[in-house]
Amino acid sequence: MGHGGDVIAELMTDHQEVEELFANIEETPRGDARRKMYADQVTMELVRHSVAEEAYLYPAVREHVPGGDMMADKELEDHATAERIMKELEGCDADHPRFDELVMKLMMEIRSHINDEENNLFPRLRQACTPEMLMKLGDKVRQAKKTAPTRPHPSAPDKPPANKLLAPGVGLVDRLRDAMSGRGKEPS
Repeated sequence: MGHGGDVIAELMTDHQEVEELFANIEETPRGDARRKMYADQVTMELVRHSVAEEAYLYPAVREHVPGGDMMADKELEDHATAERIMKELEGCDADHPRFDELVMKLMMEIRSHINDEENNLFPRLRQACTPEMLMKLGDKVRQAKKTAPTRPHPSAPDKPPANKLLAPGVGLVDRLRDAMSGRGKEPS
């Protein structure tokens, strides 16, 4: 993650990467340890993506898009639902009885969320903001993803300023845990 361009191009590329990871999960046999690796990778990407959206995209939607408060609130609800699923999934190996059910729930939730953003929120944001504003937002989102957490934290704040203050510290701890555990890496 961290592709360049305006905020919409950045986030749409993230959406494509998540969909590719979903395809990897769907193509891998049930019970295969690689499914857990892909699920961990999806979670890592989704959490970073969500934290960046919550810190910069949704405040911009609230400020610039007519009806933006309702739109942002709905997107935050989607994030909270996905985060609860990811938290439960975090404790399941690929052969756990609930693993496949949780992965399918997560895929449905995220695909619905992506569809809503790409077909509703993004066009309205593009209409309401100048290209310069969208580029600045893209830069902020890329920066936020670099220090964002990689694990779900359902009880963490999802609105500024608290989320902007806490995310880098939590992100550092998450990345250290990931490095020590090998989370999201090919099983040996």
